[in-house]
Amino acid sequence: MNDEKRIPLTKKQIKQLENQNCTCADWQNVLVAADFKPETIKNTTFSGKIKLGKFDKLVHFYGGVTKPAGIYNAYLHNCAIGDNVYIANVANHIANYVIENDCVIDHIDLLAVEGTSTFGNGVKAVVINEAGGREIPIFDGLTAQIAYIMAVYRHKTTVLEKLQKLIAQYTESVKSEIGTIGAGAQLTNCGTIKNVKIGPAAIIGNVKRLENGTIKSCPADPTEVGASVIAKDFIIAEGAKISEGSIVSDCFIGQSTQLTKQFSAENSVFFANCGFHHGEACSIFAGPYTVTHHKSTLLIAGIFSFFNAGSGSNQSNHMYKIGSMHQGVLERGTKTTSDSYIMYPARIGAFSVVMGRHYAHPDTSDIPFSYLSEENGKSVIVPGVNLRTVGTVRDGEKWPKRDKRKSPVKTDLIIFDVLSPYTVQKIIKGLDLLLNLQPTQMNTSKDVVCNNLHFNASALSKGIEYYTIAIKKFLGDCLIEKLKTSKSNSASDILQMIESANDLGTGKWLDIAGLLVPEECINSLLDDIENDNLRTLQSITEKLKHFYDNYGEYRWSWSARKLHGIIKNLPQTSDREKLLKIISNWSNSSETLNNLILADARKEFTEITQTGFGIDGDQKVKAADFQAVRGTYDGNSFVKELTQRNEIIKKTTEEMTNKINSLH
Repeated sequence: MNDEKRIPLTKKQIKQLENQNCTCADWQNVLVAADFKPETIKNTTFSGKIKLGKFDKLVHFYGGVTKPAGIYNAYLHNCAIGDNVYIANVANHIANYVIENDCVIDHIDLLAVEGTSTFGNGVKAVVINEAGGREIPIFDGLTAQIAYIMAVYRHKTTVLEKLQKLIAQYTESVKSEIGTIGAGAQLTNCGTIKNVKIGPAAIIGNVKRLENGTIKSCPADPTEVGASVIAKDFIIAEGAKISEGSIVSDCFIGQSTQLTKQFSAENSVFFANCGFHHGEACSIFAGPYTVTHHKSTLLIAGIFSFFNAGSGSNQSNHMYKIGSMHQGVLERGTKTTSDSYIMYPARIGAFSVVMGRHYAHPDTSDIPFSYLSEENGKSVIVPGVNLRTVGTVRDGEKWPKRDKRKSPVKTDLIIFDVLSPYTVQKIIKGLDLLLNLQPTQMNTSKDVVCNNLHFNASALSKGIEYYTIAIKKFLGDCLIEKLKTSKSNSASDILQMIESANDLGTGKWLDIAGLLVPEECINSLLDDIENDNLRTLQSITEKLKHFYDNYGEYRWSWSARKLHGIIKNLPQTSDREKLLKIISNWSNSSETLNNLILADARKEFTEITQTGFGIDGDQKVKAADFQAVRGTYDGNSFVKELTQRNEIIKKTTEEMTNKINSLH
């Protein structure tokens, strides 16, 4: 908004305004820009303190229509209006607002701030546990990582108290009796908007009611709030889209998240690139890329990320006696199929698929990449099978490509890796579990039971194979990445590089709402908060960003420790032969896994998948129709890419083998 000095109206200007059916109890309370011209203010009532900019441009509307900037058919009370704003057809009034340059406010019932407002900052979202105890005070600088710490680390009472105090201080700092409509924002055909701060370039259209909230926005990533939306006690971040009758209360909605098609959300937080359509969410922590598309789907009292809910997915926490205290954790990459059901408490391991109905409170956190299905009321698990599916590969590749955030500052810190120290540590635990189960019961029973999970004997054997392949592939990936930049002169130098890797990152890893990080890093962060070494929200955010920036280094430290253990257990051979063995294991595992994925892709082109094609013809027509619509296996772009990977694996193997053989 132009900060140039405002001056009183001249008598001539007052006369012209009155001739244009404008009224004011005391024109001395209206101050205007030096080059203000009154021609474009008509049928308007002013009260309280008013500041007006200049109106000397045409404003462009949908359909190629242009209208002169100005104020028409409105009632303004205690408002400061910037340059070239268009305000028209205000049914009630606009009160206590700064409206910055180039805004459009057209056909609106009410826009007002009453009393002192925090604009949604400080509202507590009761997440994860409906009975309370994990409340997050939302504010317009909330990140996925800070929210996770506040919700999950409740046992760190001093940390929690200090974070709450910092947020309370920030909330106090934004208290105001005056709201703001940021430069270039557009509010058209809106109902009631009370105590709402709206950021630059936001597009607000056809909303029913907005109350006590902040809509962050920026020209690089405008936020949209659209048709028939009702929202109360909320924060909406840049690039978000809320529309089509969605209802929101007590929620934080993160960058580039979408809530559309009558979605209903309460007491929940949604972080970057989530997509919620048709269904319902209550008391959830939706980490990045949580998605649901179906009317019959309910997400409740749980924590999710990189999650995809099938139609009719449901969870319940109704097996309680003293309140709805039960909760669920669906780790990153989990999917639920149509009509799946999980009775809480439960925890589902990373990149798993849940099918059927599960009442025995499954905990598969150390059996990742699995299928959990229902057979005769039993929870049957097929460990590791999701490692070899096309869907897992496609998910890992599509998430970075689907990052819609265009804001200059991306608030949520996201590591997209499917195989990482976080998931591979779980694979190692899962492998140990399967190996311990196999020899004791494999020959006596076809159905091995552990912690209410049923394992088929053949699935145990396959799970061991899949997990072993994944470990060898991941560790080989890390070594090859290091070798490509290494200037070592000998094989012993490389082994020394592995042995001397930094200890930071070699222990347990965590997934902090999308940020993969060593546990010791988070512990150091919590200690710093507790000991007043980090006294501002900004400093906490910066330290989390430091962890994010150093992910590659931590990843290498973790993998180097595992590689060192493997090398120590190899037979007494030369240093060169030990390295060649790891490369060979990587090559065989990578190619085997890639071929398994190709085989899974081929299933999409079998005769059974052609059912429903060529409906008016014979088998030949069916095949031709299928090919015309879906293409061929060999011609499929994804299949081609996977096929090319085998060539890349062979080429990389040859390059690394030659490099190692060339060392002293």
